[in-house]
Amino acid sequence: MAAATATPENGGGGVATASQAYLESQAVKDTRSLMSELCRHFYTLGWMYGTGGSIAMRVYDDSVPRPHQLILLSPSGVQKERMEPEDMYVLSADGSTLSSPSPKPYPNKAPKCTDSADVFLKVFELRNPGAVIHSHGMESCLVTMINPLAKEFRITHMEMIKGIQGHGYYDELVIPIIENTAREYELTESLAKAIEAYPRSTAVLVRNHGIYSWGDSWISAKTQAECYSYLFDAAIKLNQMGLDWSSPNHGPLQYGKGTLADGGTAGIIGSSLQIKPLPSCILLDIEGTTTPITFVTDVLFPYARDNVARHLSTAFDTLETQDDIKLIRIQVEDDLAKDVPGALPIPPDEVGKEKVIAALVANIEAMIKADRKITALKQLQGHIWRTGFQNQELKGEVFEDVPVALEKWNALGIKVYIYSSGSRLAQRLLFGNTNHGDLRKSCCCKECRPSGDCLCPAWKWTSSRKSRVQNNPFIHGDLMAEFGVVFLNLVLDEDPLRQ
Repeated sequence: MAAATATPENGGGGVATASQAYLESQAVKDTRSLMSELCRHFYTLGWMYGTGGSIAMRVYDDSVPRPHQLILLSPSGVQKERMEPEDMYVLSADGSTLSSPSPKPYPNKAPKCTDSADVFLKVFELRNPGAVIHSHGMESCLVTMINPLAKEFRITHMEMIKGIQGHGYYDELVIPIIENTAREYELTESLAKAIEAYPRSTAVLVRNHGIYSWGDSWISAKTQAECYSYLFDAAIKLNQMGLDWSSPNHGPLQYGKGTLADGGTAGIIGSSLQIKPLPSCILLDIEGTTTPITFVTDVLFPYARDNVARHLSTAFDTLETQDDIKLIRIQVEDDLAKDVPGALPIPPDEVGKEKVIAALVANIEAMIKADRKITALKQLQGHIWRTGFQNQELKGEVFEDVPVALEKWNALGIKVYIYSSGSRLAQRLLFGNTNHGDLRKSCCCKECRPSGDCLCPAWKWTSSRKSRVQNNPFIHGDLMAEFGVVFLNLVLDEDPLRQ
């Protein structure tokens, strides 16, 4: 490597290069050896199995200010118990790679810097630590799963809290929890927000993944990582014993009034967590529950009424529309026999397409005005709305809390069902084209999602008559509680219950 301006003497480590002498200095060699030793040790603790987990460490040198010191990163895809000093990457303070390991013979993988590099650099930028440890320890993963909605881990009155920087035995230790992503570099933004929101914390938990923790030196980082591991393990064991690890006396967990599905208060692991049995499924109405009633009455119905003539004229000869017309004819004949107001005779096709469509439109407008819940109308409306959504003339509307609730229930393994008089097609269109995107992805399996015709048990689109709810003992009362069903119906947007 060619010599450049960043040397211990001039303190210029913020630039992208460093002198060969500096890269081969004793300080760099000692840091390489230390990191390989720590990786092997952390492997024995179960923190770095399967090549996972990593370390980032500054090269300590009195002659170089910490913000300008070189950073060493462990590689990705290397067996941590076989880590060698020469396996480390050397980066400048601004994140530019100055030295990379040489390739090793098969079956070793080609050298690759840790996938957590961006995360490490963000921690160095925001907290200026001496070292950062990323552990995949089982305890740091499991402790985030006790409450899938929790945004924090809290614990107090445990001796090992004293090993965490700025904390004592009587203090409450609070660690933020962020959601996992497919790639570790994608954690950078959410981790940065957590660091800024929790200035006392020296760690961030990643749900179903592990933990990033740091300290002023490698000794501080290692000590705290060990204390975190101990505290997580203790919390898991206390939880298995039915004890509350977050309360000072670590008494029994309280059962009864649960807030696990609440929007905010459930976001804490510990702190007198109250638990109640979760429902097996949630049954949702649409109008007034997931969607404003006005969207149906002021948008969907008028759109179908105003576009029925255009739709019938354009698609009159298709098999689908001919089937729709057949159902309308059968319904109108029944309405005429029962003297239903607004029903008018529909002439045969021989009189001409225009006259047939005119009669169909008159009947359909009367049905829409009366808000009739009949299959013939619902099927045709669904096909008209489909055209509207495809042409981007319609956009489904749901309340702000609906996508959040669906995500939470999905994370908890609660099945979600829609119980609506609307057709299956209409329901799929509404939830597949909302102001918050395609909400079917939260409930439908990947195989079903492209067609929108989900057959998996995670989401059911039912089109049974709502009147059956009132006569079905399964939908309310003791049977509903026994089967763990929660029915949310007509929860209006102005009603406090929506909160």
